[in-house]
Amino acid sequence: MTLDRRSLLTLAAAAAASPAAASPSDPLKGVIVVNALGGLYDPNFPEPPRPVLTPRILADARASGTTAVNITVGYVAGGAEPFQASVAEVAQWTRLIREHPGDLALVLGAGDIARAQTEGKVGVILGFQNAAQMGDDAARVDIFADMGVRVVQLTYNLRNQLGDGAIVPEGRGLTDFGRQVVERLNANRVMVDLSHSGRQICLDAIQASRQPISINHTGCRALVDLPRNKTDEELRLTAETGGFVGIYFMPFLNLSGHASAADVVRHIEHAIQVCGEDHVGIGTDGGTTPIDDMETYKEALRKEHEDRKAKGVAAPGERADTHPFVLDLRGPDQFRKLHRLLSERGHKPARIEKILGLNFVRYARTIWGG
Repeated sequence: MTLDRRSLLTLAAAAAASPAAASPSDPLKGVIVVNALGGLYDPNFPEPPRPVLTPRILADARASGTTAVNITVGYVAGGAEPFQASVAEVAQWTRLIREHPGDLALVLGAGDIARAQTEGKVGVILGFQNAAQMGDDAARVDIFADMGVRVVQLTYNLRNQLGDGAIVPEGRGLTDFGRQVVERLNANRVMVDLSHSGRQICLDAIQASRQPISINHTGCRALVDLPRNKTDEELRLTAETGGFVGIYFMPFLNLSGHASAADVVRHIEHAIQVCGEDHVGIGTDGGTTPIDDMETYKEALRKEHEDRKAKGVAAPGERADTHPFVLDLRGPDQFRKLHRLLSERGHKPARIEKILGLNFVRYARTIWGG
């Protein structure tokens, strides 16, 4: 951690020019903030057929103090051909990043995160939330790695050719093909992400991977017994092997389906008890542009939930009336508020900085180098 702390001091002057550091009292001034799973989108409009970036999306991301964010690209679920859809969307996002050089920077190594901070940009990490696009050819990992994909989640909620997702009752572990994919991910220095996975495939992947694995967006099952949350066993083994755990801002943090900022803090604190403070961060599973009309959004969310149920990917804890975010931790101020809440709970600045970004950077350096 000495190198990271020294880097923070070096980067503080550059951060002063960014929107997040406009006020001397800003708790994020000079702080690296990495969202291990988030998004660059506007929830006020239907999802377009191709990814788009508006001035508002970019302004909100920069104003939030985000240094880097892992965004989901490629196939997740549905009827599209997984490989073709993934190649197309990776190419689309690469072009979008290139078209916004003053706002965004593609992250290929850990050093690119610090560079984004220095230059006042938002670093964009390209990641998958499913590995179905590998088909029956583990060498496809090489193609996606060469295209800039730096995170591959082995499963979404359902079963694929690598193993079982979180909501599959049988809980099949890592298949022989899954082991081949993990081997190729290791060879290409791509993060092996076990978010959304079943328990057994997570434990198998920790053992099979020659490099530490991550669980980039999850909650703690010891606190809320839902399949999208991870058991203490999974969390502990991830940390013991040098991995990373990101706590999300999702309804699964509370059995009511309406999680609060206090729930986020509670799950972060439990994860620290299990994993230690050097392995816990945040992966919100959301963006930074706020919702303008909540009633209109709720109707759109109801339709989206019905679609997810029809596809079979809705997880226990998801309902038509739940929100895929924490109501009092959203918009450009979400990371500042979390910083304040953790501080009020007695967490020291050094620990908070680890949670907000330095732990992810440490882990990224282990996998990606740079």
